[in-house]
Amino acid sequence: MKLSIIIVNYNVRHYITQCLYSVQRAIRGIDADVYVVDNHSQDDSVDYIRKNFPDVKLIESNHNLGFAKANNIAIRRSTAEYVLMLNPDTIVGENTFRECIKFMDEHPQSGGLGVRMLKCDGGDAMESRRGRPTPMTAFYKMCGLCAKFPKSHRFGKYYMSYLPWETPQKIEVISGAFCMMRKKTLDITGLVDEDFFMYGEDIDMSCRILDAGYDNWYLPTKILHYKGESTHKSSFRYVHVFYEAMLIYFRKHYGHISFFISIPIKLAIFVKAFFALIEMQTDLIRKSLGFVSKNKRENPLYVFVGRKEMLDKCRILASEKGLTSQFFEGDSTSLPHGHHQIKEITGAKSKYIVYDTEAYSYEEILNIFSEKPDHTTSIGLYHGSTNTIITQNEIFE
Repeated sequence: MKLSIIIVNYNVRHYITQCLYSVQRAIRGIDADVYVVDNHSQDDSVDYIRKNFPDVKLIESNHNLGFAKANNIAIRRSTAEYVLMLNPDTIVGENTFRECIKFMDEHPQSGGLGVRMLKCDGGDAMESRRGRPTPMTAFYKMCGLCAKFPKSHRFGKYYMSYLPWETPQKIEVISGAFCMMRKKTLDITGLVDEDFFMYGEDIDMSCRILDAGYDNWYLPTKILHYKGESTHKSSFRYVHVFYEAMLIYFRKHYGHISFFISIPIKLAIFVKAFFALIEMQTDLIRKSLGFVSKNKRENPLYVFVGRKEMLDKCRILASEKGLTSQFFEGDSTSLPHGHHQIKEITGAKSKYIVYDTEAYSYEEILNIFSEKPDHTTSIGLYHGSTNTIITQNEIFE
């Protein structure tokens, strides 16, 4: 076996369905297997996956084990040369796995590999490349110097934002949303540290790979990461788990530093957590008083691009859901640049461009969005097998 893809699912049936369809295309011609570890979802994820993806090796937990422990269950069962931890709220291109395997085969010193993650507007996600969060690197991030001087090798180290996006680069930390690792490297470093329930485990694993003498790489093959649809980042539990993970990482890797350095860092973590909770509470109060959330898109325009069959079904869905919409027939041959070629798109400050995944490959859709990233335009996908429209913020079926 060449590759095992491991996806941990928790109550995101629509997103993992879309992810699995993209994975199915990407593993064609590769000796690969797919594991889904379900962390006791309360939606119909398990039944749906069992019925519609019979080749997936489904592992059902009676409890929410957390991200680290759930991944380890599948990693222990895998006999593949490479294992990939993949978030359920991602979409991969048809050649993504093939390019990653080829690169790691050609670089035997590579222990881990991350990719170019796109945001829903087609822009590059900064989390695609990160530096080891030393106390000073973390300090520059927390105090804003990282954002102010992104090209500085000193201040911009957290996101390694001084590196070019278009070529492979050695990095230090790989995102857990897409983290491919050499199985024999894990025999040396150990598996994912289960002290981390969620968040921070990717940083810890990346550091252990480097400490074992292997390299971590960034490869510019594109995937989409909805960034957070598999979690609830507006919840108090998220704040607790996220900042607790930061403390676990700090104690594990920098517990030896002096008292006078450790106290300010711990204080900064608690302060960040406190203000995150205050912001959430303020947002809840605003909503209770009838104020519109600052992150909410009002009356977006839904632009559908695809085959006539897809457009007919989407017209019905759009009518039933009361969506403001426009429809354009096309595919990768007649409209190779997709919505960038359609001058008739008008109205609305925010738009969802919903692509037919039978008219365009996932790779083509990702390339179209990354051509001209626009914060007012967000990706949407329609898959004929599910008759479902999926965007970052809405699902219609």
